[in-house]
Amino acid sequence: MQNAALEASAAAARPAVSATTAAVDHYARLLQLCQTTANPSAGRAIHAHAVKAGLLLSAYLCNNLLSYYASAGAGARGASFQEAHRLFNDIPEARRNTFTWNTLLSMYAKSGRLGDARAVFAEMPERDAVSWTVMVVGFNRAGRFRDAVSAFLDMVSEGLAPTEFTLTNVLSSCAATEAGRVGRKVHSFVVKLGLGGFVSVANSVLNMYGKCGDAETARVVFERMRMRSVSSWNAMVSVYARQGRMDLAASMFENMPKRSIVSWNAIVSGYNQNGLDDMALKFFSQMLSDSSIVPDEFTVTSVLSACANLRMLKMGKQVHSYILRTGMPYNGQVINALISMYAKCSNVENARRIMDQAVVTDLNVISFTALLEGYAKIGDMKRAREIFDVMNNRDVVAWTATIVGYEQNGQNDEAMDLFRSMIKVGPEPNSYTLAAVLSVCASLACLDYGKQIHCKAIRSLQERSVSVSNAIITMYARSGSLPWARRVFHRISWREETVTWTSMIMALAQHGLGEEAVGLFEEMLHVGVKPDRITYVGVFSACTHAGFVEKGKGYYEQMQKEHGILPEMSHYACMVDLLARAGLLTEAQEFIQRMPAEPDAIVWGSLLSACRVHKNADLAELAAEKLLSIDPDNSGAYSALANVYSACGKWNDAARIWKLRKDKSVKKETGFSWTHIHNKVHVFGADDVLHPQRDAIYKKAAEMWEEIKKAGFVPDLNSVLHDVDDELKEEMLSRHSEKLTIAFGLISTPEKTTLRIIKNLRVCNDCHTAIKFISKVVDREIIVRDAMRFHHFRDGLCSCKDYCFLRTSWEEHKPESNHKKAVASKSHYQVDGKLNQQKKK
Repeated sequence: MQNAALEASAAAARPAVSATTAAVDHYARLLQLCQTTANPSAGRAIHAHAVKAGLLLSAYLCNNLLSYYASAGAGARGASFQEAHRLFNDIPEARRNTFTWNTLLSMYAKSGRLGDARAVFAEMPERDAVSWTVMVVGFNRAGRFRDAVSAFLDMVSEGLAPTEFTLTNVLSSCAATEAGRVGRKVHSFVVKLGLGGFVSVANSVLNMYGKCGDAETARVVFERMRMRSVSSWNAMVSVYARQGRMDLAASMFENMPKRSIVSWNAIVSGYNQNGLDDMALKFFSQMLSDSSIVPDEFTVTSVLSACANLRMLKMGKQVHSYILRTGMPYNGQVINALISMYAKCSNVENARRIMDQAVVTDLNVISFTALLEGYAKIGDMKRAREIFDVMNNRDVVAWTATIVGYEQNGQNDEAMDLFRSMIKVGPEPNSYTLAAVLSVCASLACLDYGKQIHCKAIRSLQERSVSVSNAIITMYARSGSLPWARRVFHRISWREETVTWTSMIMALAQHGLGEEAVGLFEEMLHVGVKPDRITYVGVFSACTHAGFVEKGKGYYEQMQKEHGILPEMSHYACMVDLLARAGLLTEAQEFIQRMPAEPDAIVWGSLLSACRVHKNADLAELAAEKLLSIDPDNSGAYSALANVYSACGKWNDAARIWKLRKDKSVKKETGFSWTHIHNKVHVFGADDVLHPQRDAIYKKAAEMWEEIKKAGFVPDLNSVLHDVDDELKEEMLSRHSEKLTIAFGLISTPEKTTLRIIKNLRVCNDCHTAIKFISKVVDREIIVRDAMRFHHFRDGLCSCKDYCFLRTSWEEHKPESNHKKAVASKSHYQVDGKLNQQKKK
């Protein structure tokens, strides 16, 4: 090529003799040679000599010169653009023909300068099929697909026949925009012009129908093709894969007479994108063993994605080794796939190492987000946040992943702060973001902020999303606002989504409305909504809180026989809890012994908790021993067993358990209570002195304590597990976190307003009784959410009917008796005036 350029320069150096046709042809050939060899200096020299020789009078030579500069200009050389335009302006209008205009037009279109191309196109005195095709191709290549389609429609409206090249490009634009109606019109032109025999055109038609979701028409086109290329078969594999019809895609793949790397990539990526990752790996293995075709970066990207989804770290490492061993291009696509694979397989250190070694421009937001999620998954939110902070182009997925990471790791305040930042400077939240933030609001019981998110969901039309609407129900329910949860449910229950009905059943169960929850479940079955395993967890929970033992047993059988759902550990735990809370400890123990699976910590914990209420120290010892063998650091097991001993008056045994816990360095979980006042969270521990209003809080707490004692409240000294005198026990009880939080709420909110308190542990018996009295004395509703359920205190009553705190046998309690009779008797749970009417049965 260098010799050809020198020949062109030497020929240009020879003076031209006359403006003959032979001389013009000679110069034109030299220009074409310069164009081929990309020699700009030689081209300019030829131009100069042509001027000296007076050859620019030839329109043919001018067009060749313009074509030369246009080809150089399309390579994005600014000087060549200027020279081409200068030459064009120097050509007299009389000598400019359609080819001249098309050459300049093509230069701008090929280089992506579509604004300039449009200006030239508008100035053209006459346009032919080439002119329109240049614009269609330019728009299509620049991703301006709608403009390409519009240009094509204008072209045919002027009566110009499209070429094969025009049709393939406009069909590509129709496919990109899924413009099926226009695509069919283009197809009619293909048939009318008799261009269906061109394989490239037929393949474009195939691809268009496939991307527009019309696989049947694509199949008809494929069957009618007289000649098919490998690309034709590949297109059909992709069409079926895109629609999730992998059986047909595989059949098409197996029938291919010849396969290319694109064929293998289409089938492997098809299985991967449709969630059939094991099949993707199977075909990849077949490719390696049966084919002479070598995998490329597109192949390994799909394979690494499949490994990531299946958490197959070992195979992912083997693919990584294959990439290095074969010298495959280590481009951004492969790097991002490797980072995602390692991160999703929880090998975040390898993922981070690859990221640190990569060129930043090769990394995309997907790999950053995958690594971020990897750190969040292992609980390292500090490093997850570092990844988030260094991301240049954070999309909504990255923001949402970080918020979800905080939420799943219990860092709810950080999740809320990040969401507020997202509202100010980030992208518009999507349904996943709102669902995650609503979950945070539910955990913190941020009712006011949750309402704001609900409003945002309505304004952005995202309340229609199943995940968002269900999160709204849960948020209201867990924030203590069950009426709002009901409203939202009744507005969307027509969808007949299992998860929606399950959310409401769960909400009712948590609020102790077992009868209503069971009624809703029966209605769910009546309207034909099929329950799932989580639905039954909610139903069992409802039966547990309401004491519906026989109903719970019936539903346990129904779950297996009518709906074919095999019991899981969560179902076993619910059944043990149901039996144990009702005082059927022996039956609960026998149920555990019949379990086909080894009981987990939750199962034994449910039995252990009930042993305190029913003062069964022997069974408590067994349950605690089993629980600690599974989870040696479970401080709750020590506390529960010590509680049982204390309730039975075995103070020495209780002290022994506390000493054992201390000797084993098992830290007791600290109890906290909190409330939301004026958009701020106020947290209290027992004997808390850190709050700036502590003096006023303790003054109010003391006043409250005296008032409820005058009303007949008797402190439950058994709730204090320390062997100290009664006066000190009473003082310790009066400073429990729940009582301090209520005292703060009373001095910080208007009279008659509802107080909402959250406790991270189970509320103790003394606080439960005291809050009933407080609700009567201060004439307020007090809603307490503890680790087990909701308690609605109003007029000296609790919605739980003291079921969790009474020591009664199943026969004596009769929890399924008429609710009105229970209220009328005022037994178990009502406080009336100054008399403590609690009956100890």
